[in-house]
Amino acid sequence: MSITISTVNVNGIRAAVRHRSEANRGLLAWLATADSDVVLLQEVRADEDQARDALAPVLDDGWQFAMSSSVVKGHAGVGVLSRVPLTGVRAGFGSDEFDATARYIEADLDSALGPMTVASLYLPKGAAATTVPKDVAKFDEKARFLDEFGGYLDRLRRRRRHVVVGGDWNIAHAEADIKNWKGNLKSPGFLPHERTWVGGLLDAGWSDVMRDLAPGEEGPYTWWSWRGKAFDNDSGWRIDYQLANKSLAKRAVKATVDRADAYDLRWSDHAPMTVVYD
Repeated sequence: MSITISTVNVNGIRAAVRHRSEANRGLLAWLATADSDVVLLQEVRADEDQARDALAPVLDDGWQFAMSSSVVKGHAGVGVLSRVPLTGVRAGFGSDEFDATARYIEADLDSALGPMTVASLYLPKGAAATTVPKDVAKFDEKARFLDEFGGYLDRLRRRRRHVVVGGDWNIAHAEADIKNWKGNLKSPGFLPHERTWVGGLLDAGWSDVMRDLAPGEEGPYTWWSWRGKAFDNDSGWRIDYQLANKSLAKRAVKATVDRADAYDLRWSDHAPMTVVYD
């Protein structure tokens, strides 16, 4: 009696499913070997017809799919792939500003552990705190998102069912979550107010499942820049994670990151992060 949930930023669903080589056959080959019951997708960057076409082989095999696409073409987009029937889907979190850009979707299902809500999140990257107008706009946008979404998460956590929010949070919470933390103290994703925000969620009752299962471990990282030797040197960030409410967090028994064996075997700049709940 268990359910296995994965989350991954696919960096464009149509690119992720592409066969790059015989050794790297993309997202669909990974899905065929993964034991996941639910896969939470971010940065789909396609409309629903395009996404369904890219995922056609697994949809033909019985996977259910729900997604939200952004009004900005080729931008953001989140989805839920599930072997378990979905009993309800809600796109957005009631935000007049952010729902149209498709950064959040949640779905209900009757899991082996009982009623459950699974959610996929793609949080804005933001920008450093500079005086450059473009940076100021992105910095302020992320701050507004954190404020509004934080209130929604507080209400979501209180639901009388299992709840997990997985996704690309675009925030490394602690020093153990980023290889070069000293060199990124002023970088978006590791700014004091962002880290404080995540800490507040944990203090309120959300559980960072991976960190709870591996409290003394550096990483494991889930994102590496395409540039330089970041992947080869494992100079990454742990910004993809699953936050679970108390009833589900205590059922988490295993968490893994499916890091590619080599740079040329990657089909995204992120790696899938998976948790088994039993």
